[in-house]
Amino acid sequence: MDPYTQNNNNHNHNHNMSYQDFSSLSTVASGSSSNSPAVAATPSRYENQKRRDWNTFCQYLKNHHPPLFIQQCSGAHVLEFLCYLDQFGKTKVHTLICPFYGHPNPPAPCPCPLRQAWGSLDALIGRLRAAYEENGGAPEVNPFGARPVKLYLREIRELQSKARGISYEKKKRKRLAPQQDHDNKLLPVRKTSRVLQACFS
Repeated sequence: MDPYTQNNNNHNHNHNMSYQDFSSLSTVASGSSSNSPAVAATPSRYENQKRRDWNTFCQYLKNHHPPLFIQQCSGAHVLEFLCYLDQFGKTKVHTLICPFYGHPNPPAPCPCPLRQAWGSLDALIGRLRAAYEENGGAPEVNPFGARPVKLYLREIRELQSKARGISYEKKKRKRLAPQQDHDNKLLPVRKTSRVLQACFS
């Protein structure tokens, strides 16, 4: 069931919108007509998803306090949006004090928070970045391509990779030399940025 609908009256009254479950942002829109002629061009799954994502973000800005126009949107507002989405997350992210930190398959439940998975956020930002420019936004001021947003996604990737004990490396990536791979494992954990501290506090 749509978690936003369940929590709409209990969470984030400042952003009260008809927002569907974030996980549904990866499904095909159900509004395609079965009566359309076979020759009619049907939007792809990606295009449907991108349109829904864009409408959702615009609705978020409309319900923002104070309301914002897309022209006023900055990288900081995009980060606020990503933090806001965490309440709909379904991915368990273990904290440093959790005994299951770094375990990909924990043997028992734990009270660690549920967050949006890095892969979902990364794909979402990619779609919104494209939609922004398709709707008249200039590439050089695209808030979804802002440096703080890129850094945030990079840190989320590293944090979740370590906390969940999984790797986000691409399968086609060339294998490192044994010594180099060993050296990488010895690298210290980077200090969490202020952005992540604010989102996870």
